[in-house]
Amino acid sequence: MSSTQTLAQTLAQTLARHQARADAALNQWLPRSDLPPVTLHEAMRYAVLGPGKRIRPVLVYATGEVFATPDAVLDSSAVAVELIHAYSLVHDDLPAMDNDDLRRGRPTCHKAYDEATAILVGDALQALAFDVLASDPALAVDTGLRVAMLRELAVASGSRGMAGGQAIDLAAVGKRLSLDALENMHLYKTGALIRASVRLGFMASGQTDASHAERLDIYARAIGLAFQVQDDILDVEGETEVIGKPQGSDQDRDKPTYPNLLGMTEAKATARRLCDEAIDALSCFDARADTLRQIAEYIVKRDR
Repeated sequence: MSSTQTLAQTLAQTLARHQARADAALNQWLPRSDLPPVTLHEAMRYAVLGPGKRIRPVLVYATGEVFATPDAVLDSSAVAVELIHAYSLVHDDLPAMDNDDLRRGRPTCHKAYDEATAILVGDALQALAFDVLASDPALAVDTGLRVAMLRELAVASGSRGMAGGQAIDLAAVGKRLSLDALENMHLYKTGALIRASVRLGFMASGQTDASHAERLDIYARAIGLAFQVQDDILDVEGETEVIGKPQGSDQDRDKPTYPNLLGMTEAKATARRLCDEAIDALSCFDARADTLRQIAEYIVKRDR
């Protein structure tokens, strides 16, 4: 087996371990489906526990790994970012937003249930994310740091983060954005929560070194953009059965994308450059940051 194959196998095993950990924690924190209101709780579990990459929880665990932090301390941060991500997908798929029928290879939440239920699912998941982060006894940080973590998640989710990015995205349909404007949109829409995942992993680990925080921020910013560039590439080149959503949906809605703006060759070169930038930012860390390095490679090589 080549060294490349060995690294790929190691990453696959690491991702599977972190994903399984995140799924178990999500299952624990989500309300049981037999508790009233039953339909809402069923729909919440449907939206969260379906197949997914769990990249954001994995980033929490991988960042904690850099500082030898026990997974139990990181669980609530991992759960919180995935709940926010899941809520955003449920709302993004609604007819008033992207009007998608397929997500993660299954009917979207509003198709499996109904629009009103999907709206309430998003509302409830967002609330639960903050409840988890605020109340988890295993998160062994002082009150001030816990509040800072809650604010980190709030800012990443709000109008100066993910929600603001979606607003910009909706307003940009049918328009040709500059590269700077496109990058800014995705720093909000996709990048803010990815950055928060790394930041929460750092904060949950009780770390305060400003230089380490800055390096991790550079890393997170780069992979956040790389993730979106690769998503745009897959919208053109991916297969619906593999990517889990309709191929070409962004093109059909005339949304601004990196391939449309730069061409496919340059879009792929941009993803590669961002990956290299992310890995370079981790040069101050030892082998315990290898999972973060491998995630950067995974993001630009994934097919879903």
